[in-house]
Amino acid sequence: MNTDQLLQWLFAPGIIITLILSVIFSFRSRRSADARTRGIFSARMNISMGVMLLFISLVQLFLSGESTLRIVIGAVFMVLGVFNLFAGLRNLAAYSRAKS
Repeated sequence: MNTDQLLQWLFAPGIIITLILSVIFSFRSRRSADARTRGIFSARMNISMGVMLLFISLVQLFLSGESTLRIVIGAVFMVLGVFNLFAGLRNLAAYSRAKS
């Protein structure tokens, strides 16, 4: 098994798991009546989406050819992923403090 296959076996489940978590937290956020609970689920959704975008960016950067377009797309996904991750962590901390 070469390095590309190993990375595929690591990145693909990571993308799928974080995609499923994003969908679950999105539904739970939309169905919640309490604003604090809705905020917590929304923050968890942002965290999941951020990690998913980071996995997608890593696929673009490591498993693609040396195309400039793929590197640019990977970099954009990485910036969006990091932004979502930090925004979700910040919101989760704020809503968790407000809930307790």
